[in-house]
Amino acid sequence: MELKPLHITGALLIDGDTPRPGSLLAVDGRIAAIDPADVPEGAETIDARGQWLAPGIIDLGVFATDKPAFHFGGITRAALMPDSGPLDSAGLVERAAKGGKPDLWVHPLAAATKGLAGRELAEIGLMKQAGARAIATGRNRIPDSGVMRRVLTYAASLGLVTIIHAEDEGLTAGAVATDGEMATRLGLSSAPAIAEAIAIARDLALVEETGAPVHFRQVTTARGLDLIRAAKAKGLPVLCGITPAHLLLSDTAIGDFRTFARLSPPLRSEDDRQACLAAIADGTIDILASGHDPRGPEDKRLPFAEALPGMAGAETLLALGLNLVRDGHISPGRLFELLARTPACLLGVDAGRLGVGKEADLILVNEATPWQVDAKKMAAWAGNTPFDGMPVQGRATAMWKGGLRIR
Repeated sequence: MELKPLHITGALLIDGDTPRPGSLLAVDGRIAAIDPADVPEGAETIDARGQWLAPGIIDLGVFATDKPAFHFGGITRAALMPDSGPLDSAGLVERAAKGGKPDLWVHPLAAATKGLAGRELAEIGLMKQAGARAIATGRNRIPDSGVMRRVLTYAASLGLVTIIHAEDEGLTAGAVATDGEMATRLGLSSAPAIAEAIAIARDLALVEETGAPVHFRQVTTARGLDLIRAAKAKGLPVLCGITPAHLLLSDTAIGDFRTFARLSPPLRSEDDRQACLAAIADGTIDILASGHDPRGPEDKRLPFAEALPGMAGAETLLALGLNLVRDGHISPGRLFELLARTPACLLGVDAGRLGVGKEADLILVNEATPWQVDAKKMAAWAGNTPFDGMPVQGRATAMWKGGLRIR
């Protein structure tokens, strides 16, 4: 099928801090011009009617390829965590990379160790050749510092970032909540928030030793963020991310034993939540991701301590990110830096911003459209969201993958 040139007019372009009026031309699946003076004959013209025109969201660190949910949320690319499988061989990585095409690009994150067991390095070089864009430790960290050092050194030699889960397993074993008043009141097994900072400190020491680039997938505590801030000030190659849940919810959300609010890492204190908001405002946090991890009733309709952690986050990522804009924490341009530009750089993909030559992965966003999160009506194959019933604003109204209209 011939791909017609695409001309989007009447848009507010997200190519700086503030949306600005403009137009865009895409030819052969790539952005050919911003505010073009000439448009090829036969181009398809779309009137954006004053909506935001933004780069497609690149969701870093999902646990399932859930195309309907991604399309609803304006996600054109998703980096798949290695836990399903696990993705510890070239064949599995290659198969995962083909999972969503042509209307969704899945970028597999290779398992750092065989079986994600934390003991023996996986075939990282072969998995890179098969399409892995980074490597990851999965839902847990690598306890053995010697193994972690070898992982970092080898990944860096291949030009890959290592994506790390940061919780000290000696402190968190058996815990389902963060130490505090809520966990005590509910009688839940809990772990101190310092478990995150201890894990981060160990890995930052290894980064300083090896020079290897790392991304801490979720940093959710004031102590952890202080360590990241100090590491960046020293010039270490460190990035960190967070999900909307840890920005907008504290551990009070697990009251009444709400298993949809059972997450990994667990929800934190209000003081830690406020520290996370400050960190996203000052640039310490680099990536905003959904943590998309759909769990069915068999995993969630259980006593809190037995339920599996995770949330279906893809459909609410954009709307909850827009909450941060409306509340004055970040600008629209910064939101899409968190959602698209920085993830694209980490993965080494030619997308993530409205720039000439970039792939035409685009979304139109009506930032004011009101809707209500409803777990029973979600496009995801399971609706385990801690935001069930919450009124939100903003959604993707159209999207293109490589210049091809998806919705």
